[in-house]
Amino acid sequence: MALRFRGEIINCDSVQVYREIEIATAKVPFEERCGVAHHLIDFVPPEVNYTAGDWARACVEKIEEIEGRGHLAFLVGGTGFYLRALRHPFFPSQPTNENLRRRLTEIRERHGAEHLHKMLRKLDPASASKLYPRDWPRVQRALEVLFQTGRAFSEQQPARPAPHESAARIHVLALNPPRAELYKGINARTETHFNAGLVDEVRTLLERGVPAESSALGSHGYRRVVESLRGQRTLASAIEQTKLDVRHYAKRQITWFRREPGVVWFDGFGTEARVQQQVAEYIERQK
Repeated sequence: MALRFRGEIINCDSVQVYREIEIATAKVPFEERCGVAHHLIDFVPPEVNYTAGDWARACVEKIEEIEGRGHLAFLVGGTGFYLRALRHPFFPSQPTNENLRRRLTEIRERHGAEHLHKMLRKLDPASASKLYPRDWPRVQRALEVLFQTGRAFSEQQPARPAPHESAARIHVLALNPPRAELYKGINARTETHFNAGLVDEVRTLLERGVPAESSALGSHGYRRVVESLRGQRTLASAIEQTKLDVRHYAKRQITWFRREPGVVWFDGFGTEARVQQQVAEYIERQK
């Protein structure tokens, strides 16, 4: 699509932003980019906690640059929280306390996303009433803000800045491939990642001093390898749990975008000629 419509690609994947996180990220190799400019990809050190707010601010700058060249900006990736931060900017807040985030993440992983929502409902019912129990990124962030500032998230939201003017012009296109084929592909891709040296990649990063609790190594495909290297699970268990994690994540992505307003859905995979033609026709109608 970028070649066809004189576009440039802005990465919208929260793992592909990181350098040195390669094997399980599906970054498009430079030689396969066909001369299309790619932005906000492979540029953040793995030690850094790069937030959705950071990405949204950088994305606005890239959109202005791309449109200034007379090109079309394609935001490509499935991190819905990034896109939401662009369309509905967060209010200014202090940096996240990583120890607090780890504790809340452990609670979520042990008891489920709904447990965090119950906590928020007790502490900040106004915010909880506006959030789905399974919308854990927003629920967890509301708890982080409350514990760090001593003030309810709902009391601080009026300070939310207005979105960039480009936010109103974004068209969100999503794919809905057959679930069985999607899961089969996830399982096969996970096996490929481990066979390609994923464990060695993670071991090298840890030996270099990248924190095991970093956002980069906490991502799908990497977190279970860290657990295996720490002796918390076997390699076979890490492989199978990674498959399950990614399948669950894919399901949550579809659910997330189903709840987002104005999303246009296309049945199938993006590699299918039929789907590509349908998307091209949609873009043509918006010009």
